[in-house]
Parts: sequence; C-alpha cells; structure tokens
Amino acid sequence: MEEGDPTLRLRIFDLNCWAIRYLSKWRQERVRLIGDMLLQDSFDLVLLQEVWSEQDYSDLKEKLRGCYPFSHYFHSGVIGSGLCVFSRFPILDTLLYQYSLNGYPYMLQHGDWFCGKSVGLVVTKISGIIFNVYVTHLHAEYCREKDVYLPHRLVQAWELAQFIRHTSGAADVMLLGGDLNMHPGDVGIRLLRGWTGLRDAFTEAARFEGCEDGCTLIPNNRFTVKAELLPFPQGVRIDYILYKAISSVTVKCEELKTTTGTAPGMDIPFSDHEAVMVTLHIQRQGQAAGDNLSTTEPALVDVVTETRTEVVVGLRAAQQQRHSTGRMAALALLLLLLQAAAALGALAGLVAGQPFPKLSFSLLAFLAIGVLLLATGLHLFHTMEVKMLQGTEEQMRMALRVLRERPSDG
Repeated sequence: MEEGDPTLRLRIFDLNCWAIRYLSKWRQERVRLIGDMLLQDSFDLVLLQEVWSEQDYSDLKEKLRGCYPFSHYFHSGVIGSGLCVFSRFPILDTLLYQYSLNGYPYMLQHGDWFCGKSVGLVVTKISGIIFNVYVTHLHAEYCREKDVYLPHRLVQAWELAQFIRHTSGAADVMLLGGDLNMHPGDVGIRLLRGWTGLRDAFTEAARFEGCEDGCTLIPNNRFTVKAELLPFPQGVRIDYILYKAISSVTVKCEELKTTTGTAPGMDIPFSDHEAVMVTLHIQRQGQAAGDNLSTTEPALVDVVTETRTEVVVGLRAAQQQRHSTGRMAALALLLLLLQAAAALGALAGLVAGQPFPKLSFSLLAFLAIGVLLLATGLHLFHTMEVKMLQGTEEQMRMALRVLRERPSDG
C-alpha cells in the first residue's frame, strides 16, 4: 500500500485467547502457536482478548516486534481487561472506557467483575485514512435459559454503541472486533448495529471459509464445554468483526475466514474460540452507504424499546436485591445492639450471680459483625447497580423520544 493510493486492502485478525493466564491449559504452547501464526500470516491489525497475563503480552510483543512494531495493552480492573492490539501501522492515540456494570464480585466462579470489562480504542492512520479501531469483550452468558447477566450485558452493549458514536467523529473508518458474547439475532447485537450503523463482516463477506455459519464456539474444539453447546450442535457465533465507513470512503468485505479447531499441524487449538480473519477492501471515493440513522429508525425504535424493557427487568431485580441486603444489614445491626444491651446489663450487675457466657456471646458478636459488613457491602454494591440501570434506562427513554419525534422534524 502506497501513500496516496486510492484503494487498500486491510487484513484483520481477531481472537479471544481463552484466559491466557498462569493456570490456563497449555498456556505457553498456545501463546507460542498464536505468535507463530501471526508471524506466518501477515495481518495489518491484530485484536486479542483474554490476554490477562501481561508477561504473555510482553512475550508476544517481543516476538512480533519485527512484523507488528506497534502495540498497546489496555489496563483495567483487578486482573486486567485482557484487551490488546498489535498493528503494522503507527498508533496515534488510545482510549479505554470501562463498562459501568460488569456482573457481581461475589460470583467468584465466573469472575467477570474482576476483569474490568471494557472497550479499548486505538486510532491509526493507513494510507491517509484515519481508522478508529475498537476491541472489546462483553460479559459472558453462562446460562442462556436463565441469563441473570442479560441486563448488564445490554448496558454494556448500549455503552459500547454510545462510546463508538461519540468517539468516531474524526475517523474515516471504524472497526470493532471482539467477543460480544451474543448470538447474531440477540437484541444486544441488533441494538449495537442499529445504533452505530456497523456492518457484520460475516454477512457482508464476498467469500467465506471456515466453520459452518461462521461459528466461533464449536463442539469439535477440545476446550469448549460440550454441555453448553448441546442446544447448538453446529456451534454458535459470538465473536465479530464489524465495520463502517464514515466519510467519503467505501468499505467492502472481500473475505472472511475462521479457524476450525486445532492449530495447523497440532492437536491443540489456539483457544476455545475460533479466530476471525477478514480482508477489507477500502476505497477513497464515493459516499459511504448506511450512514444516515433515519433509514433504520423504525426498526431501531423497536430494538431500543426491547432493550429498555430488559433493562427495567434488571432494575427491578437489583432493587429487590438492595432491599434484601438492606434488611439483612438492619437485622444484623439490631442483633449487635441487643448484644450490647446484654453486655451493659451484665456489667451493671443486673444479672448478678449468673455466669456470663463470654464465649458464645463473642462468637455471636463476631457473626453479627460479619453479616453486617457483608450485607452493608452488598447493599452499597446493589445501590450502585440500581443507579447505573436507572441512568441507562433514562438514556434509552430519551433516545426513544428523539427517534419518535425525528420523522416529524422534516
């Protein structure tokens, strides 16, 4: 690609690396395999998720320095966002936005809260075209039949869409890659695409090669939990590369590929997710299609309404949790006050002649204090959850009013 050339082809690689951390299965082997593949196939941009070990990021950075001289790791949460980008082209700017809701700290078996799920933005300039490149990882689903995290994931999808719209004004092209943890027809995907105008590279691709229907979680992968995929014998597609031309630039997806299980010549996969690889044809002429939000407003009203309904359901559940934990804290405080009164009575000699049960009294006091601290902490957490859900619901209500009134403006 030469500077001033009116067309370019951009190759993008996206992979959820599946918990690259010290206790992950075959961690070092998989890091090496991912690095070897990126060196063998010359991509322009590489978007990775779940690289939670900064040492592994540093090793990849050193290994890929000759082919991908520019990179950035996004720091967030307790154990890190896991998001990083490698680029053949200079990185002009970066920005990180951490989602306001991200699961529950007491759900230790899931751990999403400790990751500080976020969206990272990298700005780069290629052949005179400004690219806003977004990489993200939304909250996992875990149980589709009873998805307690759905309101949180929808809030994340809404914030992601808002973040993209409010940061892409100076860009010519915007690209989004990552593990969105949503099926193509889910309301969160429809909201994200409808609100931003992003196109799905899989549905737009002129050529496709890989897993059937572009699935990125497949039963044939030895790392996947087979029981979770029983309702989906062919697998599910939850990893995406989305794109949109903003100014007088046109973007077409020439080809999309996915990996299909094991790494070439090996008996282990790169990850429990399949990688997504796309080739985009970008041209500096003509007006980008689909940039006018009003062309999709009728459908978008329905999508935002559906999303807002789910957020309200989550809000009511959070309010109930706040009420329950507040009541628990009040009962624990009442128990402590009764114990304090009993202790004062004993000191005043009101129960003279009777032995004071110090051991049982102390154990009960410690239990009450523990319950009080735990319940107070949970009450504060669910109070913040209520505030965030209320704020998102109000934003959606305002957006719906604007969408409904806009047709009458002309």
